[in-house]
Amino acid sequence: MAVPGRHVPINAPAELADTELFAIDAYLREFESPVVEVDEEQRRVALRRTAFFPGGGGQPHDIGQFQWSDGSAPVTRVKRDGRLIWHWLDADHLPDPGAEVHGELDWTRRHLTMRTHTALHILCGVIWADHGVPVTGGNMDPGKGRLDFAFDAMSAEFGRRIEARINAEIAAAREIVVDFVGREVADADPALIRIAAHLIPREIDPLRVIDIVGLDKQADGGTHVLSTAEVGSVSVTGTESRGKANKRIRLELR
Repeated sequence: MAVPGRHVPINAPAELADTELFAIDAYLREFESPVVEVDEEQRRVALRRTAFFPGGGGQPHDIGQFQWSDGSAPVTRVKRDGRLIWHWLDADHLPDPGAEVHGELDWTRRHLTMRTHTALHILCGVIWADHGVPVTGGNMDPGKGRLDFAFDAMSAEFGRRIEARINAEIAAAREIVVDFVGREVADADPALIRIAAHLIPREIDPLRVIDIVGLDKQADGGTHVLSTAEVGSVSVTGTESRGKANKRIRLELR
């Protein structure tokens, strides 16, 4: 077990630690990597390793900048496609296969996204701890997001109470750690997988788990801050019905 950005978890899969740098160190802003594939038609390249999060689980992809020996370009989109993570470049000239690339994240956007993602996990943890209700969906942009829950009813007053609970957990400065748990352990614990288990492919084993110590522990592939205190504070900006037994809570960072 380790905290994001400090230590590699001792049970982290070696291939993941060597290739998906964002999954091990969310605070890594720059890195070097050779290009392994080039797609001229789509103006994209795949690297042997990357710190750019490719999007998933409601978290948006990173953006940033690439530099190589005879060029540079903004990274405008990142997406996983099978075994590769592709980076779309706003450039006429792409690096060649084998070229060494220096990648740098748009750190202001990434850190805001990390704070937002952790805020949503705090919301999820508060609802689970107080009501035992699972999340049914969610999405985020840097600075704001929403989660849906299997509630029959939800009021504005409920939203105000949840806002106070979230901010109390933020003020508690709870440590956030990363761990990797065997699939058989995760399947046996309904608190670890809050979405339909079949949505997580069986070949993902072990599962990466984010633990907000003392509040919430669940499978998650995204990036997070080191402590709830780093989130700052949040406002619940809306509660709404999305149908029977499906209610939405929206929040924004202040």
